[in-house]
Amino acid sequence: MAKTRKEVQKNDRWNVESFFPNLESWEAAFQALTQNKKELLRWPELAAYQGKLGEGPEKLHELLKKSFNIERELIRLYTYAHLRHDEDVTYEPHKNIYDRISLLYYDFQNETSWIQPEILQLPEKTLKAYLKSEVLKDHHIFLQKISALKPYTLTADKEHLITLAGKALQTPEKAFGVFNNADLKFGTIADEQGETKELTHGTYSLYLQSKDRTLRKNAALKLHEKYGQFENTVSELINGQVQRHVFEAKARNYPSCLDAALIPHQIPTQVYHNLVQTVRENISVLHRYVSLRKKLLGVEQLHFHDLYVSLVPDYERHYTFPEAEKLVLEALIPLGEAYCQTLQRGFEKDRWVDRFENAQKRSGAYSSGCYDSFPYILMNFQGTLRDVMTLAHEAGHSMHSYYSNQNQPYQYSHYPIFVAEVASTFNEELVFRKLLEKAKSKEERCYLLNQKIDDIRSTLFRQTQFAEFELTLHTLAEKGIPLTATSLKAAYRKLNQDYYGPDLFIDPEIDVEFLRIPHFYYNFYVYQYATGISAAFALVERMMQEGEAAKKDYLQFLSSGSSRYPVDLLERAGVNMRENRPIKSLIDHFSSLVDRLEKEFSSC
Repeated sequence: MAKTRKEVQKNDRWNVESFFPNLESWEAAFQALTQNKKELLRWPELAAYQGKLGEGPEKLHELLKKSFNIERELIRLYTYAHLRHDEDVTYEPHKNIYDRISLLYYDFQNETSWIQPEILQLPEKTLKAYLKSEVLKDHHIFLQKISALKPYTLTADKEHLITLAGKALQTPEKAFGVFNNADLKFGTIADEQGETKELTHGTYSLYLQSKDRTLRKNAALKLHEKYGQFENTVSELINGQVQRHVFEAKARNYPSCLDAALIPHQIPTQVYHNLVQTVRENISVLHRYVSLRKKLLGVEQLHFHDLYVSLVPDYERHYTFPEAEKLVLEALIPLGEAYCQTLQRGFEKDRWVDRFENAQKRSGAYSSGCYDSFPYILMNFQGTLRDVMTLAHEAGHSMHSYYSNQNQPYQYSHYPIFVAEVASTFNEELVFRKLLEKAKSKEERCYLLNQKIDDIRSTLFRQTQFAEFELTLHTLAEKGIPLTATSLKAAYRKLNQDYYGPDLFIDPEIDVEFLRIPHFYYNFYVYQYATGISAAFALVERMMQEGEAAKKDYLQFLSSGSSRYPVDLLERAGVNMRENRPIKSLIDHFSSLVDRLEKEFSSC
């Protein structure tokens, strides 16, 4: 049974006390930020600039400096609250501070919603002068990005209304989070020996990798049956989130929800369509692997719950958390001594990582922090190779944040979402290569090749499938077609058939898998896993071929934050995501790995 939070050892918990030692200190900082405020305005010092931004660059500089300083403190308070909340999503004191800081941040967004419209209402001559002003030199990229959004920015009063609606529009995502992490219980299942096993979010992925096919089947069917019991409710939550995106796109006059999601991040929509098209055109490669998996497992029917078990059943490796840390650090040596020393200190002395599952802890894994905190990592470590890769993945995020925070001012420290998955999958690729290099037998090589193939399947093909499903949802909604449980299940089943081909038998329970995917509440996020792994593979190949110069370019990429547009950041590092070549190269690599596995498997 999962431990309670109080039972988790100190060394296994992240060190959030490093920036707020307790709730009382957080409360004091919260009160300091909100005290002596007028009843109608929390930050009248910002409102005092309204209507005056055309008086000169000094005025705008003063406003931006004050606004960013307040935002920085708000995010510091928010980061602590959300980390504490995720330790146990049912613990009321932490839920309370999380809700309060979330509301305060909404108030800040509301009271600053006039800034962007007023900047865009400045005369063209004035705005061009500001973009050249030495006074505003630290904000030029920020102002350029705002200028690009002029066609989609509303008047101040309308922006104010959209901001006010933000609290209500968060409801589908928040409701799903509570339902998924706290309210939903899966009970127990039996293995092939009839022994009872607890089924949780954390143990589910572990069971899918078990050699016990009965356990795998029972885990997959029981979990999805449970979601299926709430298919209408959760479908309505998804519909509510999609309708939010439709509303925001129409309100701001974007051509589509996809445009509304990508244009503010300076990503051409062609990048998204190019990903889906390139994967679709080469989907036979995945079909071939599914067919090979069915053959090597020796089953009459290949089911969803057979996709994650190792094809080398007699090879098994379990890692302790210290072993996982050591392996990751060894694999990352090509990135240099400074990189590895910083990460090792984060693992050991500074306690960046919350390591293991506990009752009511948020499921999954992530990296999160702020400009004034460590780049923390949430894990639900179970000791599998997959968990080792997850640690490497999240460490990539955290080191990206660390380098950006160390080398950029606050306003440019947040790296663009589009490049967020590059550093993470870059680390995974290095860990895989180190493991393959250290493999001592053909059996181990087969095992690792199998794992890497499944990594690419899950990150490139599966996430592109999710991206296509997400695009389908929004396209239907934009056409006024209702998103019902029945229509969503049919669409998802069709995608499973297209992507996995005729050799995968799709159990009816798997038709509701989309109900459990939290990323469908993130507004066109998942495609970036696929573009990220494609860019990362290209950058690793370049570093291994070109050495020090490529490493320097990559570390500069990690240090750049949002100081350039995202596609340009990657191009300076050595990969052009305007082309389909990085995606096709990774697909070709996947195909070569399948070929190698097929040739070597008979010797395993």
